[in-house]
Amino acid sequence: MPRVVLTADEVVSIRSLLRELASRYQTPEDPHFLKEADVYAHELPRRVRAAFREFRLTEPKDALLTVAGYPVDQGKIGRTPRHWREKDPSNDTLEEEMLLVLFASLLGDVIGWSTQQDGRIVHDIFPIQGHEHEQLGSGSEETLTWHTEDAFHPYRGDYLGLMCLRNPDGVPTTFASLERVHLTPEHARLLSEPHFTIRPDESHLAKNRGQKAASSPEEEALLQRAYAKIDQMWNTPEKIPVFSGGTESPYIRLDPYFMDPVRDNGEAQAALDELIRQVDEVIEDHALSPGDFIFVDNFKAVHGRKPFKAHYDGTDRWLKRVNVTRDLRKSRDGRLSPDSRVIH
Repeated sequence: MPRVVLTADEVVSIRSLLRELASRYQTPEDPHFLKEADVYAHELPRRVRAAFREFRLTEPKDALLTVAGYPVDQGKIGRTPRHWREKDPSNDTLEEEMLLVLFASLLGDVIGWSTQQDGRIVHDIFPIQGHEHEQLGSGSEETLTWHTEDAFHPYRGDYLGLMCLRNPDGVPTTFASLERVHLTPEHARLLSEPHFTIRPDESHLAKNRGQKAASSPEEEALLQRAYAKIDQMWNTPEKIPVFSGGTESPYIRLDPYFMDPVRDNGEAQAALDELIRQVDEVIEDHALSPGDFIFVDNFKAVHGRKPFKAHYDGTDRWLKRVNVTRDLRKSRDGRLSPDSRVIH
């Protein structure tokens, strides 16, 4: 499995770059920072850049790249927040968020969703009181069922990036590469045909909408259109294939919790059942430690989370998340401008 452990000299170099960026930008959401992030990323250590290039170009069977060894000052980052809507001045995670974006920019362009965490590019993942039994990253006491990130959407990211700030209870992220699944040619053929539906996951629904107001009438219109699309995808999801890009080493979109049974084709349902059964057999636990980054090939793997008991005392598991696309143009009809990163 591709893994980079940062050396002391590499950490010094990275921190110098981050200090420079933190003096120029107050947030990783700054459009100017996002526009320049791929340029700054080429100032990262050469060994790191080479690992990301290899991961992007060769699509290794492990479908997971790990970077470890970045020190996280637990006092500096402050207490785990109570909700992603709240920004406590004591939570100083600017440099960590910027580093996550820089790493991601070696794979493509970071994107956000207007229907998720107020359109932010860098998401907070921690337990929220009242979400214990929800299929959300902010849930806790229920298993977050393994899935492709944003599997329901044609503009879903090619990669998912996570950084661990805190995980004192060793809560496992679950992960499986689909290269470990071995289906019959007939099952692979059926999964490559449009027999299946995937509804939007809970994080995009209007009940979890943020409080941020649109900056213009045009943006408000796009936001309303986005929620209308989500409603349509929920009420009348179109039939899609689970596999694409060939049956020998296919790309995948899969989210069993939000998929309806295939009632008009028993063979297609049997193929899906076999795929799910095999993924259940090979899914593995990865408990992230502070300073660990993982990048999941969202076209080749699935991920989830084991259940845990949250404390809500400022010490709970806290991750940062970004989505990355290799083709920003494909979502142009849902973005305000060519260089905007938020999809409506």
